[in-house]
Formats: sequence, structure tokens, C-alpha cells
Amino acid sequence: MATIGLDATYTVDPEPSGVAVYSRKLIEALAELETPHRFLLCYRLSRFRRRREFLRPAAKAGSRESHFSVRLFQEPLTFWLPWQAELFHSLAQRPPAFHFKREIVTVFDIFPITGDEYSSDDFRRKFSALLREAVGRATCVITSSRYTAEQLLAHTSVSASKLRIIPLGVEPPSLTLSPGELLAARERLVGEGNHMILSVGVLQTRKNTLNALRALETLPEQYRLMLVGGDGYGSEAIHEYIRSQGLAPRVQVRGYVALSDLRTLYQSASVLLFPSWEEGFGLPVLEAMANGLPVVASRTASLPEVGGEAALYVDPHDPQDIAEKVRRAVEDSELRGKMIQQGLERAREFSWRRVAEATLKVYDEALST
Repeated sequence: MATIGLDATYTVDPEPSGVAVYSRKLIEALAELETPHRFLLCYRLSRFRRRREFLRPAAKAGSRESHFSVRLFQEPLTFWLPWQAELFHSLAQRPPAFHFKREIVTVFDIFPITGDEYSSDDFRRKFSALLREAVGRATCVITSSRYTAEQLLAHTSVSASKLRIIPLGVEPPSLTLSPGELLAARERLVGEGNHMILSVGVLQTRKNTLNALRALETLPEQYRLMLVGGDGYGSEAIHEYIRSQGLAPRVQVRGYVALSDLRTLYQSASVLLFPSWEEGFGLPVLEAMANGLPVVASRTASLPEVGGEAALYVDPHDPQDIAEKVRRAVEDSELRGKMIQQGLERAREFSWRRVAEATLKVYDEALST
């Protein structure tokens, strides 16, 4: 038995996505597994007061106590933590504030290192320094895709022997809209007789939203684009393009959407369009498939790994190719039915329980060194 620290800081993000979703789902799934290990959920001071928003996993049936307890995680206040945990897992691709005997870090992507157009100079410098320190200190480095593992090998000094690939998970929807409810929801969102193209992700240069908008301009008038996600690096250009091209009647910018509402959007949309330039995984692809929504995605980065044969892939540089594939996914009923079925089957291959089981094996491996 060992005590393992987990950086739970991001579990209490007010608008959980990405790292926050991973952190929550991994911890919840670990709580469902039989293991002799104990876990410390560590929160930085800025989030410690909100820790009750993410409930500590309860004891399993038949067990007298939970394997989880909470700790403050703040330099220099909690300098004793490295003596309380034999292993620490950083869930946000950054090194912990203290040096532990053994460390594991999860790395989702390294786009600030690989592309100077996706973030500011200051962010790239800080990200690069933290990432290189984290992987240098780590006993093992977990990534969610082969693509990210290859990027780490190409752009950092991490050795291949440290890398462990554990794809992310997805949950099947708790509720499924009936055909009538689906149609009513779509009409309420984009109007009667219109098709809804759904785009999920922060509005930023890396997501290639501008080419999604250019593709929309070549599609018939009944195609409408729903943009879900907050503003990120490069979002000003996206908002300006919508204004300058007069696309406001055909584009809705929804901002962040809670998971319960996002499921409704996935089920009522006509297609998910995910034309990113750079993705470490691309969780919305799986979320869409789990909700029975066909996916059109870039033929780049990790996305073919995630979507497999269930998605249609496009050249992200070519708005015409994007538009053509979107139209096929919406209007070709035979292809659409095939994509929906293959997508549902593909999504069933990914679960958070599998993520937790694989992660627990990495813990045991690291503890044995």
C-alpha cells in the first residue's frame, strides 16, 4: 500500500473542460476501483475553499472508510507533503510545487512549443519551462495519444521509456432525445428547416474556426453554425470575421455551455465540425459520437487516432473540402446512418474506468522503481 497525491486543483473550475474534466473523471473512476492505495486530493490555496464543490469520493460499499482525503497544496506552507506521499501525479502538465520521491505528469498537448501562432510569446516561454521541468522530473509521463508522445520525443529531452499512452474516456449520455424532441430542439436553436453545424472548443487560432466560417459561406443558407466555447488566443479575429462578412444571422456564439446543455446540443445538431490545426486528443469528437452525432474533423494531429474510421476527415487548409464533407455528413442519409452507428461503436471503446485502470498500473509501475 502507498499514499499517492493527486493535484485536484482543477476539479473545481467553474467552467470545467479539458484538464478539469480529466481530473474529475479520473478521480471518480479511481474511487470505483479496488486498490490498497490511499489518495490525497491536493488543492492549491486559491481553490481550497471551493474543494467541497467536488465531493470527496465516498467509501465503497462494504468499506469502513474512503481511500481519499484532502490536503492543502501550497508552497511554502505545506512543505511536509513530500513526506506524506510516496508518489505525486500532476494532472495539468506542470511540475508540483514540491519535489516528491516519485512524480508522474499527464501531458495533453505541447502546441505552445510546436507553433508560435497559437499563443503569446510570454505564455510559450512559461509553458515551455514548466513542461520541460515536469517531464524531466517525472518517473513516468502519461499522454492521451501517440501523436502527443511523438511530439514530446521530438521537442523535449524525455526518453521513450518514460512515456505511457492512455487515451481519454467518454460517458454515454444519461438521457437521449426522442426524434421529436431532437427536431424541436434543433428548430428552437437554429430555426425550422435549418441544419446545425456544431463546433465545440475555445475560440482560438488553433481551432481553425476561421476556415469553418469560410466553409459556412459556401454552404446553402439553411446551414447554421453554433460556436460553443469561451474566448481564447486569436478570438478577436473570429468575432471580426463574423461581423465583417455579415455572418451574424447564420452564426451563434454561445460561449461556455454546461455539460447538461452540451449533451442537448450534441444530440440536436446535424454534425460536429472539428477542423483544428493542432490537438493532443480532441475529446469533443468522442462526446459527439457517444451522443449519436456524425463528426467531420481534420486529418491532422491526434484526430484520426481518436475518430478512427467513424469520422470524415478534411484538409484543414481547404474550406471547400470542409464544406463538402459537412454537406455529405448531413445530406447523404446512407452515409449519415453508417457514421452514427460507427461513432456509437467507437465511443464505447473509450471509458473513464479504462483510463483509471491503466493509470493505476502506471502508479504501481512507478512505485516499484
